[in-house]
Amino acid sequence: MKLQFKHQPFQKDAAAAVCDVFNGQPKRTTTFRVDMGNMLNIQQDMDMSDTGFRNQPLVPELTNAAILKNLQAVQRRNGLKPSEALTGPGINLTVEMETGTGKTYTYVKTMYELNARYGWSKFIIVVPSVAIREGVYKSLQTTQEHFAEDYGKKIRFFIYNSDRLTDIDRFASDSAIHVMVINMQAFNSSKNQRIIDKKLDAFRSRRPIDMIAKTNPILIIDEPQSVEGKQTKESLKKFNALFTIRYSATHKEKYDMVYRLDAMDAYNQHLVKKIAALGVTLTGTTATNSYVYLEGIDTYKNKAPTARIGFEVKGASGTRTVVKKLGQEADLLAESNGLEEYADRYIITGIDARDNSVTFLNGQTLYVGQIQGNEQMTALQRRVQIRETIRTHIQRERELYPLGIKVLSLFFIDEVAKYRLYDGDHEDGRNGEYARMFEEEYENIVSSLQREFGDEEYFKYLDRIDPHKTHQGYFSIDKKKGKKAQFVESKINDKKNQTSADSDAYDLIMKDKERLLSLEEPVRFIFSHSALREGWDNPNVFQICTLKPQSESDIRSRQEIGRGLRLCVNQKGERMDESLLGKEVQGINKLTLITDLSFGKFAEALQNGLAESMADRPKKVDAKLFTDRILTDANGQEVKVTPELAAAIFEDLISCGYVKRGELTEKYYEDKDNGTVQVAEEVRDCAESVVKILSSVYDSHSMKPEDATGNNVHATLDEEKLKRKEFLALWEKINRKTVYSVSFDTNELIKKAIAQLDAHLEVSQIFVKKEYGEQADRIESKEQLNEGKGFKQKKEDQDKADRSVLGSVKYDLIGKLVVETGLTRATVATILQGISPFKFKMFRINPEDFIVKTAKIINNEKANLVIEHIAYNKLDATYDTRIFATANLQGKLDTNAMAVEHSIYDYLIYDSDGERKFAKALDMNEKVALYVKLPKSFFIPTPVGKYSPDWAIAFHEGAVKHVYFVAETKGSTDQMELRGVENAKIHCAKEHFKEISNDQIVYDVVSDFEQLIHLVS
Repeated sequence: MKLQFKHQPFQKDAAAAVCDVFNGQPKRTTTFRVDMGNMLNIQQDMDMSDTGFRNQPLVPELTNAAILKNLQAVQRRNGLKPSEALTGPGINLTVEMETGTGKTYTYVKTMYELNARYGWSKFIIVVPSVAIREGVYKSLQTTQEHFAEDYGKKIRFFIYNSDRLTDIDRFASDSAIHVMVINMQAFNSSKNQRIIDKKLDAFRSRRPIDMIAKTNPILIIDEPQSVEGKQTKESLKKFNALFTIRYSATHKEKYDMVYRLDAMDAYNQHLVKKIAALGVTLTGTTATNSYVYLEGIDTYKNKAPTARIGFEVKGASGTRTVVKKLGQEADLLAESNGLEEYADRYIITGIDARDNSVTFLNGQTLYVGQIQGNEQMTALQRRVQIRETIRTHIQRERELYPLGIKVLSLFFIDEVAKYRLYDGDHEDGRNGEYARMFEEEYENIVSSLQREFGDEEYFKYLDRIDPHKTHQGYFSIDKKKGKKAQFVESKINDKKNQTSADSDAYDLIMKDKERLLSLEEPVRFIFSHSALREGWDNPNVFQICTLKPQSESDIRSRQEIGRGLRLCVNQKGERMDESLLGKEVQGINKLTLITDLSFGKFAEALQNGLAESMADRPKKVDAKLFTDRILTDANGQEVKVTPELAAAIFEDLISCGYVKRGELTEKYYEDKDNGTVQVAEEVRDCAESVVKILSSVYDSHSMKPEDATGNNVHATLDEEKLKRKEFLALWEKINRKTVYSVSFDTNELIKKAIAQLDAHLEVSQIFVKKEYGEQADRIESKEQLNEGKGFKQKKEDQDKADRSVLGSVKYDLIGKLVVETGLTRATVATILQGISPFKFKMFRINPEDFIVKTAKIINNEKANLVIEHIAYNKLDATYDTRIFATANLQGKLDTNAMAVEHSIYDYLIYDSDGERKFAKALDMNEKVALYVKLPKSFFIPTPVGKYSPDWAIAFHEGAVKHVYFVAETKGSTDQMELRGVENAKIHCAKEHFKEISNDQIVYDVVSDFEQLIHLVS
């Protein structure tokens, strides 16, 4: 197969945008005298010459002001914010192109155009890794004949190698277009930097960097966000570049942008594949495997770093997985509410931001992105993802095989050993965990396929493929050491940028793309290490599956997704684009991402990333731009723009020739520069305001987003209110502690508990949930993405997991239930012996859930018996007012916090909308002297757990019958809805307050403030 190339208008426009910046530069070829160096002991070569060719410097007439004027015209033509000044030092141009749209092709075409217009012939392409370097080299090879047909000449190119320095002599002395491809490690690492900067005997006592600098090259930086660290920027200055052009889809520093084809443009113009997502998640947890996941580490200026750690937590209704920010000395046993899986010293003893690690007291160390424990659950998750990727692959393959399109699927894995192992004598190694899973699932799926009429040719193709040979690890190659093969994992030198410096790791990928695209090649499934996040792609990747933890930032960066965005090709090498497929282009070109995140979470993160990449997109000029805006005249008077006035302003802009098809024209910018912009008669006195609004069309910062932490508040205790007589009187009446005694028929409890467990005990099982969705047919705006409307879910399914995920944690089942219920071991044992064997076997399905739900059922029955047989006795001990000062009350205004006047705190932190309404009524009512939402540290002991009432309220003397009131707010006060433990706690609270207050304190449950007033009146 030979890949075919088409002339794309956007690639032509991108090349023209760079060239037009230098309008006024004549076409010239300039020579210089080459330093021949030490010629002693060197036999004179007939081809050796002391004449070198360099790029002609910019002529004096092409001043910075002239270049800026050219630049601004290019930017306006391409809908970009005009630069106010050149971004120095030097001239720095930026081209933004979405991954998969032919970025390398574009800058190769740009080099030909610059040569054709101005005679410039020396170019250096700087890349962040060997992977990208090899990809660029391959692109230069495959496009050489194509461009030779257009321009009548070929580019000569080479990869810089410190062992082949004669290439630099040819680079300097050749008059043809000459390109050097160099990865940043070749001149930026200390060892290689010494070579390129040093006078070398092998280079006739000359410095390689001096020879390169003499040519005054044009620098092209590929993926600058991964190249330009502080040191690299300094090193690049030595190249003495005429100017620099940067190409990427995800620039960090924009410099002077001349062309942009962002994600929205590329997708709407059908230049990349449509993205679909299949979220495969497991619901339910056994909480038996010591699961810990390190999501990330946060550092601060004025305090110690914290770690975002995922772990399991026991709640009232079962266990769930959470991610929390934890600091030094945090104990997962306590944080998880006592889950036994964290009993073995899971206490944080170190958080190291230097290597992104967390260490626990038990000696375990985790690095960011790593998961420990929960191996069975993780293995099941990965197996299901592999299974769904194969299913999706087969489905697409059956559709596209008749069109001669080969389908590839790409798996990203976290470590090579999970794919292939070399721990035996077998020369080719043996399958690792994921390879074994793949072959098992592949054979199972293929053997169960229903063969339909018309699919005969496809199944002949499928049947001749060996399952073992249809997958391969293309992140590295086998190196022979004697008879035994060794699998070499890519070396990661730059942890921050995740770039590779292993020059052998990617030869197979970079040099055999055409073979991989052939239906004769059996490999269809590729397992890759994370180093392939950039620098490699293949047009026929239709599925990407991530078999490793993914953070939101990974998804937002879109690097891995970019490996499959390019439009596919058929067996003739033809790009299957809109010119061939018409409206079917998005139906054929669809990239499905199989992820371990829910569809909603994945789609949200991806849309946020796409929206961020469109941050500088200009708005269209229309009437809506002015509606409801405030204009200011010369006297400072403000005018609000009505829809009618906005229409008049917009119509006048069109009539003056300032707006055409929603874009500002060159005439507008000329008049703006001259200070002669004309506006509608109705707003003549507000001309400056109108111009300012028009300027915001290109200003991405004109409307900054609201600070997400701006409404955060911390409730502060008012010490003066704490000393008021109303509060002191209230506190004196409610702060006494009590002890309870209770007696009930144990046999009756056992009997009822057994009956309820047999009737109602059910434990959570592990389910596989699959959610599928796709991109909308068009991306209309950044707002559409921010609102989550760029993707739409289409399907959902859920099945019970088919493999055991029970861990190895050993339980004292009776002991755990004794702690949860307060019963004796003998009573608990009798209950467990009495339930049906079927119910007792549920313990093996999900031990933690079994304990939680069994205890809840027992406690409910216990509560029903307690109500009738409990008594409280006063103690001398009391609660101290310090519990109010030590309470940590934080919230967000209008979310779960409100400013208040009559509480002993300045802010009230509420748990529900009902509490908010109740507090608002308390704060406004004139009968209320003061009140407090009681902290959880103020509690009443009960046989079914600690109980903290919601409110303590003091009314003004004489305003109501009952001055002091303790309230519990519930949505309903119907006794039939307050059953079991909840009802028992309320009953206990009533008995407690009856004992300590001599009826001076009223305690009751109320649904709203109106009911409270009725009770106290």
